[in-house]
Amino acid sequence: QVQLVESGGGLVQPGGSLTLSCAGSGFTFSEYAMNWYRQAPGKERELVAGITSVGSINYYDSVKGRFTISRDNFKKMVYLQMNSLKPEDTAVYYCNARFSIFQYWGQGTQVTVSS
Repeated sequence: QVQLVESGGGLVQPGGSLTLSCAGSGFTFSEYAMNWYRQAPGKERELVAGITSVGSINYYDSVKGRFTISRDNFKKMVYLQMNSLKPEDTAVYYCNARFSIFQYWGQGTQVTVSS
């Protein structure tokens, strides 16, 4: 059974930091590109950051220089380090695994940036 389980969300003040984690199981983790998406209320889900199976990384423009994605294939984990958080980063953050026609999603974790 495929599972992606996110953790690490919460409430943080503007300028603060959070690290999201995603644990994968039930699939060959190392072969999959791993991505973080987010969805704010009333908005479409958007790609925040992605890391391919060989370690190539891309970021959504608004998070470049503030967010860092990484993966640990041995632990089957992907992380999103988020620094200098802004209120507009408030959203549900989803972990995504993609390989060829196969795609899996986690249940999401809420990140709220507010004073």
